[in-house]
Amino acid sequence: MNKSDSVLENKVNIANKTSIEKEKNLMGKFDVIVVGAGHAGCEAALASARMGLKTCLFSMNLEAIAMMPCNPSIGGTGKGHLVREIDALGGEMGINIDKSFIQSRMLNTSKGPAVHSLRAQADKALYHTEMKKTLEKQKNLFLKQAEIVELIVTEGTVRGVVTQTNCIYEGKAVILCTGTFLRGKIFIGNSSYFSGPNGLSPSMLLADNLKKYGISMRRFKTGTPARCLSSSLNFENMSEQKGDEEIVPFSFMNDSLEKNQISCWLTYTNEKTHDIIRRNFHRSALFGGEIEGIGARYCPSIEDKVNRFSDKPRHQTFIEPEGLDTEEMYIQGMSSSLPEDVQYDFYKTIPGLEDLIITRPAYAIEYDCIDPIELKPSLEHMKINGLFCAGQFNGSSGYEEAAAQGLLAGINASLLVKEKNPLVLKRNEAYIGVLIDDLVTKGTNEPYRIMTSRAEYRLVLRQDNADTRLTELGYQIGLVSRERYEKYLQKKHNVELEIKRLENTSIKPEIANKIMEKTGNAPVSGSILLSELLKRPKITYELIASIIDENNIEWPKLTRHEKMEVEVSIKYAGYINKQLAQVERFKKLENKSLDMNIDYSKIKGLRIEAAQKLDAIKPISLGQASRISGVSPADINVLLIWLSKKRRTKNEK
Repeated sequence: MNKSDSVLENKVNIANKTSIEKEKNLMGKFDVIVVGAGHAGCEAALASARMGLKTCLFSMNLEAIAMMPCNPSIGGTGKGHLVREIDALGGEMGINIDKSFIQSRMLNTSKGPAVHSLRAQADKALYHTEMKKTLEKQKNLFLKQAEIVELIVTEGTVRGVVTQTNCIYEGKAVILCTGTFLRGKIFIGNSSYFSGPNGLSPSMLLADNLKKYGISMRRFKTGTPARCLSSSLNFENMSEQKGDEEIVPFSFMNDSLEKNQISCWLTYTNEKTHDIIRRNFHRSALFGGEIEGIGARYCPSIEDKVNRFSDKPRHQTFIEPEGLDTEEMYIQGMSSSLPEDVQYDFYKTIPGLEDLIITRPAYAIEYDCIDPIELKPSLEHMKINGLFCAGQFNGSSGYEEAAAQGLLAGINASLLVKEKNPLVLKRNEAYIGVLIDDLVTKGTNEPYRIMTSRAEYRLVLRQDNADTRLTELGYQIGLVSRERYEKYLQKKHNVELEIKRLENTSIKPEIANKIMEKTGNAPVSGSILLSELLKRPKITYELIASIIDENNIEWPKLTRHEKMEVEVSIKYAGYINKQLAQVERFKKLENKSLDMNIDYSKIKGLRIEAAQKLDAIKPISLGQASRISGVSPADINVLLIWLSKKRRTKNEK
């Protein structure tokens, strides 16, 4: 009997409810199975295990756990918000980057607090090592090195997985987090070959198996720049980019961090660089027609930048260290599918890179992913019960986006097994909610990236208050530890107490005017409340505290996280209250539930296009329905009337 026949027989036995324990290929039974140990898979597996479920995490190579095949960093604009939210819910990414960062910077500090975003350069080897140790030590979690080639599905429900070695693992829920490995294909000039990132093996068989179950697959593309040796760089020709003097932790579990940081470096392309690239457009896999997949608009290759932005005389390039124990440097902003000889030519035209030695060439990579519109807001697939999907497999890009989806998929797979309702974060509750709602409601025609501009309620969804928004939820579902929860309650108490104190404490004008003078504000003639003082331009909580301290007035000791939330809550109270009023209007539509079994084609007054879109996506609320492309306000009014009539009919009965 060959392998395919054996697997088929096993499937038949399961379908016939034959005792699976008698099958020689059965290797284990689990509550939740996670396929893929990238950033999505790690968070999914940890969430499930921490919620008390027996979990198995599969990786084709255990040395690829939490791998950073592209930029060795965590956070950034919008992405930093996701990391804070992952942390607040009980995830691991924030804790792990706090252990393994080598440089930390707060971005957008010249703008308002809504868009402040923390970013940390990672020691990518240490990040992998620390995450692997965390997984290995986690109770209820089992790591397995194996390639998954098939799902076992009977009667529309996933029952387990099959490995390449014909071993069966039974599971009550399965989470697919395949990243860029699914039929991964590398492109460098006119050379192409099937491969995962970083030269690892691709997953070739699972994609075909998914198609058998009616799951729509498509091709996306991403890329990564070359790596070079630091000893070959001329740093005097570049601008040094140091980390912040004050290190702000990602995790709410860390009040402060002390670490010696190392620098990144800034340089620019020039017309000579662009000329070499233009002359070799025809040798690029991107322009030569070899690449079918759609790339990320917000992270284009250098040849795409030169082509699309021909009027720009230069493009910035950051040279970033990959770790403390390696000389490899990451050439950020310079991904390419051009041949290696061309890469050498154009890289060496960049100041500081004149003598570079490339250790790994840039490449583009194509991979299979799904259309996220086929997913429920819980990230469960509509066509297969118990099958959850997360990360780049859902058409997103980025480590942070992947981890956020993995966390929610792990939570909801666990809640499904426990026969509880899923956790669906709304757009007013978290950037994670924005991310998932965008994917499952609007879909995406390119690798999706989170940005602060995608959120309607940015002032409510700040970095500093992620724990206020989410930690209680995490504790209720059993993911947040008692230690974290008590720390959150203490922070909440301290913040509320301090806001109340500032709103009820005034200082004399002679002290207040010392602060006014330092910040260029007009002096006051009488006593002023500390809360009112804090609302003035350029006045910070720290500045007030320092002046108060000089005058020997008692002042409470708060953590960095507490100070920030107090300051923002007071300083922007008026704007926050306006946004909260908008949120209340938003909730009215979000709270009007829609049954997923509604046949929209039978609702009179709905346009055909709207009915088709609604039937395809199956929104869970009127709010979600209103965000579907092709569904107009008039269609929403029709649904409102239909729901009202349905409710009246039910009450009459």
